[in-house]
Amino acid sequence: MRDARALVERIGVLRPLRVRDFGLLWGGQTVSLIGDGIYLVAIAWQAYDLSDSPSALAAVGLAWSLPQVVFLLGAGVLSDRLDRRHLMIAGDLLQGAAVCTIGAMSIAGTLTIPWLVALTAIVGIGQAIFEPAFLSVVPMIVEADLLVPANSLAQVVRPLAWTLIGPLLGGALIAGVGTGPAFVLDAGTFAFAAVMIALMRTRPAARDGEEQASAWDDLKEGVRYAKRTRWLWIGMVTALVSLVAVWGPWDVLVPYVVRNELGGSAASLGLVLGAGGVGSVIVAVTMGQRGTLPRRAMTTLYLTWGGAMLMLAAFGFVTRVWQAALAAFIAQSSLSALMVIWYTVVQMLVPPRLMGRVMSLDSTISFAGVPLSFAIVGPAADLFGADQVLIGGGIIGFAITIGFMFSRGARDPELDGSLEAARADEVASAEALAAPV
Repeated sequence: MRDARALVERIGVLRPLRVRDFGLLWGGQTVSLIGDGIYLVAIAWQAYDLSDSPSALAAVGLAWSLPQVVFLLGAGVLSDRLDRRHLMIAGDLLQGAAVCTIGAMSIAGTLTIPWLVALTAIVGIGQAIFEPAFLSVVPMIVEADLLVPANSLAQVVRPLAWTLIGPLLGGALIAGVGTGPAFVLDAGTFAFAAVMIALMRTRPAARDGEEQASAWDDLKEGVRYAKRTRWLWIGMVTALVSLVAVWGPWDVLVPYVVRNELGGSAASLGLVLGAGGVGSVIVAVTMGQRGTLPRRAMTTLYLTWGGAMLMLAAFGFVTRVWQAALAAFIAQSSLSALMVIWYTVVQMLVPPRLMGRVMSLDSTISFAGVPLSFAIVGPAADLFGADQVLIGGGIIGFAITIGFMFSRGARDPELDGSLEAARADEVASAEALAAPV
């Protein structure tokens, strides 16, 4: 036991695990994310089995993403008013029930594209309920000086489970026992995650009398805060526009290219996605061990963001599975870095009482481009071809992201001293906790 504690202290990215609630949260999330990785391969293979057209998988993606745009803001308000654990449990159970139904219908041979679309929409609603509560609960669990390692650990576990272990396991399961059992196994991981969250002791933060406003007033307060915080809304709008260009092509056309142009199997798709997971893990472990943000954090964020967008274009040129795996490795490495930076900056600078609303607003605005991306990608691929859409989407996403980097206010936290002040507060807090009583 003593050796285990010493190991946790030496490896920076593991330090948040000494906090009981954080350990429970990420124990459950690790298993759930492995299930999500299985789902990532299974949903693509299932859609293409039912209808071998990019438009079919695009319709499934649209059904999953559109409910999130509709429900995320309301879920964010609730996450600042209710026990965030309860919302996370409800979201997990709803997703698990829908995925289990997909699996059962697939096994019975009764699944059709309309049913797949409808059930995937329920998965999207469950994720909308879960996501704001999950993103805003971390600062309630760990101290400020552990935020970078905590977010880095998330970027280690997420790609390791979701884009490495899960897809590899999903490809093997589909090849061995079929798509339906893979969905059923994924459903079980949601139930496990819900149990882990139920064991947490975190309670909702107390709200004073002045905060007892209506849900509508709470929502307006969060929108007003984001509107006057220039770097925040520029980041959200950047995500909105760039995701229109790249999300649909990535989810719909990368599996299409691997299956139809490279002649790959479900295991090949798992390998490509898994390579991205390896890159993400390497970057996240490095950042977690470092323990602090880069000095020019916002510049680094936009440069890695642009690089990830550009890598989508590489899929339009690949001729071998290993080349696709290399492109995924670079893309996901870049995304891992930007996610650690973005969430840490938000958690450091946004007031805790507004965190749920700001996180949900971030997700809503960013995600608003995803249904549009799915709606465009199918017809665009039919009209221009998969490779041309991948190349165009990657170049457009890159250009938009770098353009926003140079807009006024986008990099304010690194230029106006607010990040340095927040870092100084972290150091002071850590020293005060370490000082003898």
